Amino acid sequence: MQPEPAPGARRPRLRRALSAAAALLLTSGLVATASGAAVAAEDVSAAARVDNPYVGANVYVNPEWSARAAAEPGGTAVSNQPTFVWLDRRAAINGVNGGMGLRDHLDEAVRQQQQKGGEMVFQVVVYNLPGRDCAALASAGELGPNDLPIYKSEFIDPITQILSDPAYASLRIATIIEVDSLPNLVTNAGGTNTTTPQCEEMKRNGGYVNGIGYALNKLGDIPNVYNYVDVAHHGWLGWDSNFRPAAQLFYQAANAEGATPADVTGFISNTANYSALTEPHFKITDTVNGQTVRQSKWVDWNYYLDELSFVQAFRTELIAQGFPSSIGMLIDTSRNGWGGANRPTGPGPLTSVDAYVNGSRVDRRIHLGNWCNQAGAGLGERPTVAPAAGVDAYVWAKPPGESDGASEEIPNDEGKRFDRMCDPTYTGNARNNFNMSGALGGAPLSGQWFSAQFRELLANAYPPVNGGGNPNPGDTQAPTVPAGLTVTGKTSSSVTLSWTPSTDNVAVTGYDVYRGSTKVNTTPVVGTTFTDSGLSASTAYSYTVRARDAAGNVSAASVAVSVTTDAGGGNPGPTGNVKVQYRNADSSATDNAIRPHLRIANTGTSALNLSTVTARYYFTRDGASSVNVFCDWAQIGCSNIRTNVVNLSTPVNGADAYVEISFTSGSVAAGQNTGDIQLRINKSDWSAFNEANDYSYGTGTSFADAPKIPAYTSGTLAWGTAAA
Repeated sequence: MQPEPAPGARRPRLRRALSAAAALLLTSGLVATASGAAVAAEDVSAAARVDNPYVGANVYVNPEWSARAAAEPGGTAVSNQPTFVWLDRRAAINGVNGGMGLRDHLDEAVRQQQQKGGEMVFQVVVYNLPGRDCAALASAGELGPNDLPIYKSEFIDPITQILSDPAYASLRIATIIEVDSLPNLVTNAGGTNTTTPQCEEMKRNGGYVNGIGYALNKLGDIPNVYNYVDVAHHGWLGWDSNFRPAAQLFYQAANAEGATPADVTGFISNTANYSALTEPHFKITDTVNGQTVRQSKWVDWNYYLDELSFVQAFRTELIAQGFPSSIGMLIDTSRNGWGGANRPTGPGPLTSVDAYVNGSRVDRRIHLGNWCNQAGAGLGERPTVAPAAGVDAYVWAKPPGESDGASEEIPNDEGKRFDRMCDPTYTGNARNNFNMSGALGGAPLSGQWFSAQFRELLANAYPPVNGGGNPNPGDTQAPTVPAGLTVTGKTSSSVTLSWTPSTDNVAVTGYDVYRGSTKVNTTPVVGTTFTDSGLSASTAYSYTVRARDAAGNVSAASVAVSVTTDAGGGNPGPTGNVKVQYRNADSSATDNAIRPHLRIANTGTSALNLSTVTARYYFTRDGASSVNVFCDWAQIGCSNIRTNVVNLSTPVNGADAYVEISFTSGSVAAGQNTGDIQLRINKSDWSAFNEANDYSYGTGTSFADAPKIPAYTSGTLAWGTAAA
């Protein structure tokens, strides 16, 4: 028998290890007792505080998400599932754009509790740290890196005041505290090739640790609040170099700003991510031809293959670091089902360790580091209580159908920026080992409704929805043939295409682009433009496009269009061991900004000293007397980059000025590149440019070699051709 706590003390939480066989659907209204027996929820008295808030409770169904899901074809099959409410900026507390605020949701949760009877869990994500998500622009927030006082007084304090209202004391309130923040400090602020200056700053100023400590302290004082801290996922912290340091950092945060580990009910993994719950067809101990699967490119020496094995091991490590043994884990299964036609049904071939792993894994992403609007994903396990030892519940933390980030730059007042990981043409960075992003095209800002993604999630659900992965099982009608296929841009190494949308009796979910008989898109194209890169100069190509729908029906091919790539130009400068790659990040050639995104690549066999390298982007000022250059973001840090505008005394063809890019320090390993350097050029009076006649200007939206952006090492031309 547990002793009563002293006045003002928190009631100890009791951990009951429930087997997977005792798992119960959260929406069923059944209670799992300590013995695993099930009784009706209305027969159980409410407790002031419980070990696992999900046991014996119904869970709040967000009517806003439910209505959007129900409006999609087949969506009513899942629209009654409970999802988290996200508070991702101060305005969200009171509601934005006519939507529900926090009190509105809580009032509705009380109404649902009264309607259903018994206990009710209300789920909310608290997500607005200063300098939020220092390694992903798509989910950057409204607060600057030094805005911790604002975070406390204008975000956490108002939330605390509302959740403390006695009107909501009957609810069990489960919070997720600040997604991805502390994991970023572990992996992206330590001087590795994934480090960003923003993460280094947040590690240095303590904003993440102290912000989370403050939130835990304030919210933990509310008797009916259960705090779960985000721990990323196995593909982030599963390596031994990250595993224990992360647990130690979480313990540090749980003791900051007056918080204690008792303020932490547990932790959640895979929030808004896609990592498989389990990998049924291979084990971490498997070997092929004498090689362990840890040596495969996919596993890459990770100690874990999936989320369930990761959270159970990480829970043990967290307890070893000082957290109570009562902590429980949540796993976000909203988008990690990976069903559909591409789901493997057994182990892969034993020809090599990579063939075995790639043929076995149900997670079909291109790389574990890909996180934005992943093509081919499906709904995962429905929200379930106590599915495994140490796991409080499977939950849908990220509401299915809400975007991870925009596929292109979209002006907004939410602080959200364009992240290339959400661009389906992006060829990657150090955090995904320079692989394609795997993202769907046509995505809106993060948090906004993305209909095409929801339909694909429904179609690829695993376990399947309605007994099958197709939400429209009677649909056998293919979309109409795409029309108007046109070449809208080309370089010596890329071709950009566009076409008019197809129609379908239900909905078109994407397009496939063929170069001759070869499909060149790795994921369905959502939208009506595509850039094919990596082509040969002065070479003829033929393209067709086919449309597809959620049921798997595919249209006939469009009328073919032929194109010949431009001739190669410039001096590749092989003795300089350097080249410049470029993409145009601005769809308009006549607005008030030039947005060249560059990479400096090392083509040599030894490290390239960046302090010896300069590059020149030639352009015309179009009447401007003064031009400014900004570094919006760079993987190596804008603080390491210098820019200078040089006006030519005698204009040349396509240029009367150039921007010279140089570096204060750093190096690039052989065969690698700097990652993105995102520049922006504006006139002082903000009037428009006409870039169409600029020497260095190109229309390609994917990175390609750019001989019209010459590079120099120690003052000697090493790549490309200067304007003349």
